Amino acid sequence: MALTKLDNLYRQVILDHSSHPHHRGTLGDSTYKVELNNPTCGDVIHLELAVEGETIKDVAFTGEGCSISTASASMMGDAVIGKTLTEAGELSGLFSELVQGHTVSDSDRLGDASMLGGVAKFPARIKCATLAWKALEKAIADDTQQSDVEHRHSETDEHQVE
Repeated sequence: MALTKLDNLYRQVILDHSSHPHHRGTLGDSTYKVELNNPTCGDVIHLELAVEGETIKDVAFTGEGCSISTASASMMGDAVIGKTLTEAGELSGLFSELVQGHTVSDSDRLGDASMLGGVAKFPARIKCATLAWKALEKAIADDTQQSDVEHRHSETDEHQVE
């Protein structure tokens, strides 16, 4: 099966994000720290967010994962920096719809992450692609449960992706 030029471009962008991930590392002063794992394949992400007011100022991640998981975390960071927590939550929902094979009219809002739409053809890889986004959702959910937006987590939350 020959890949089209567009498929080759998508594949190259995904491989680039996987090989040279943006936002890999830790933040010196994070507002949120979330750890999630995918027990199906062993992917683990430690996500850190620096939030000022309602705006995500920086993102960092560490962990072990397959190329799709790593690329998705890199792309997610690019997509959400500078966005409000509400906007980031909307992007996460959009991404989830996209990788599940649903038509998303404004997928360009996802930036490079829109190139992971082809994951829908491989259901076993959807959890890999959504791991970082689920961690983001967990951080946002933690924020909405707090009355003070400037709070700090002193412990890492550990959860599994379902």
